[in-house]
Amino acid sequence: MAFWEEKPLSEMSAVEWESLCDGCGRCCLLKLEDEDSGEIITSDVHCRLLDGETCQCTDYPNRKKKVPDCIKLTPENVTTIPWIPTTCAYRRLAEGKGLAWWHPLVSGDPDTVVAVGVSVRGRTVDEDTVKPGEWENHIVSWPEWEPPED
Repeated sequence: MAFWEEKPLSEMSAVEWESLCDGCGRCCLLKLEDEDSGEIITSDVHCRLLDGETCQCTDYPNRKKKVPDCIKLTPENVTTIPWIPTTCAYRRLAEGKGLAWWHPLVSGDPDTVVAVGVSVRGRTVDEDTVKPGEWENHIVSWPEWEPPED
């Protein structure tokens, strides 16, 4: 039995916890909140620390220092953050759904997340390239998309 099937998130080692990230990059997309409605609007603009081609943080150990509003996911907060994608392994496990068939720990292939269309690889722009007043041009709905279950 795989570790994610026998352990709750709160009992996982740091290595196990980190291995759950499928590397999609969706959590690193910048979100806007409508001041009137509170609606969270997702953009195709990624955090300046995300490499848009590898979907890896370029300074993961120091990300909180460089991007103070970067959220560190924990077993306690993963179900309380409304913008965590429904495809996120942490959220899926916390909700009792198990890992998706395309997750690299299940498929054995780190590119399955790209092939199935969950990854942001090659679909985003760096936040440093978006000028004030241009944010409306970057609102997208595709990060909400979920591939069909197996």
